Amino acid sequence: MRHKTIYPEGWKPAKGYANGVLATGATLHIAGQIGWNAEKKFTSDEFIGQMEQALLNIRTVLEAAGGTAQDLTRLTWYITDKRDYTAKQKQVGAVYRKIMGTTFPAMTMVVVAGLVEDEALVEIEATAMIET
Repeated sequence: MRHKTIYPEGWKPAKGYANGVLATGATLHIAGQIGWNAEKKFTSDEFIGQMEQALLNIRTVLEAAGGTAQDLTRLTWYITDKRDYTAKQKQVGAVYRKIMGTTFPAMTMVVVAGLVEDEALVEIEATAMIET
């Protein structure tokens, strides 16, 4: 088992994330990924399109290190528009599951005034524990 999801007794179930993740292996820290492709070009100016590309970028780095989505232990999301994010929750979930499957690591969402790249609407950083 790569990691164990922690749900404290008596807590209401987490929705789409884990309360904690206990993991063993080599730690992979993935820098914040935004919605541009390998050529550093944005293919979408919409939140969902950029989120999808950011998650694909994370999966690509994971795979390059020999890991999979199941190795993810933590995601930190930085978004510029909370209303846009909450209005698109069903799409967010569908796109996430399409790319990451049913792996729901510990997650944090932070609303920010802006990101370094002016076109970016979301940035996601990740931590994974990969068995060596």
